[in-house]
Amino acid sequence: MEHNNNGTDLTAGLISSAVAVVLFGSNFVPVKKFDTGDGNITVVPIVKTIGLGLGLLIWGSFNSLTGWASSRFGWFGMDPEDISRPLLNYIGAGLSVISAVIFLFIKSEIPSSTSSLDTTPLLTERAINCTQTNGLDYLWTKNLSQLQNRILGCVLAVTSGILYGCSFVPIIYIKDHGKRNDSIYAGSSQYDLDYVFAHFSGIFVTSTLYFLAYCMIMKNNPKVYPQAILPGFFSGVLWAIASCCWLIANHSLSAVVSFPIITAGPGIIAAMWGIFVFKEIKGIKNYLLITLAFCIILAGALATAFSKVEMNNQQMAAVINQTPLI
Repeated sequence: MEHNNNGTDLTAGLISSAVAVVLFGSNFVPVKKFDTGDGNITVVPIVKTIGLGLGLLIWGSFNSLTGWASSRFGWFGMDPEDISRPLLNYIGAGLSVISAVIFLFIKSEIPSSTSSLDTTPLLTERAINCTQTNGLDYLWTKNLSQLQNRILGCVLAVTSGILYGCSFVPIIYIKDHGKRNDSIYAGSSQYDLDYVFAHFSGIFVTSTLYFLAYCMIMKNNPKVYPQAILPGFFSGVLWAIASCCWLIANHSLSAVVSFPIITAGPGIIAAMWGIFVFKEIKGIKNYLLITLAFCIILAGALATAFSKVEMNNQQMAAVINQTPLI
């Protein structure tokens, strides 16, 4: 029975991870052809100081490593995750970071037939047209030296990555302390998806506060684009479904396994959109880099997935021979 539960959790976790990867890599497709204004709270200054490519690399890597390490070593009051094969898990986490480095060297081309609003490559579209800083004035960054700009951009990118990587810490913390009778969280649900409403509500409240602060900074003249509202809604729905799948993967595989997989995979999906639909990525060099990144991500995903699986010799032989266990 234990083996069957283990196999069921592994299957559910891998399917959930795959869905999350596809949707996280596709959720900006609905808003691609629309001007979305000023972008996120930290993205614009990061782009202005160190560029989008380096910014994505830094915060993506710190996102992956923070989420993985906090679960693996029990940071922030969480219980450390037990791993059957620690070496495989370390290799998987390392490969996910290496794949992020490869994406830094993939160059996108803007097709000449596209309109002015469709000029941001999807592979770097997580910032949502953040190069168009119509509203906020970031000329103050020009008053900083090159070294100061680089330090500022790197600090903001590292901070963003760490915060992304900590986004599930409250859920895991409550789950871990829910197993203890002397905790105020005693008896709390052990199913991650039960916390999705609280998780999304926190995001909604925080985003609302950011928007109100932005409106005040803009002196009640925010840059709002009506054409982007409906596509933005669908983009948010894709993101929400992906996040739910991530929570399921956390439950089935644990965050120490799901984080390296789900933070590395969306880049491949975005690259596929860029190659086959938007024709933004061309050339043998780019294709070879994407193929290499795919192989590294696949190897990392398999390493992290099987680092959690514990099999005895009889179970391993049954898997190899594809014979049922008795």
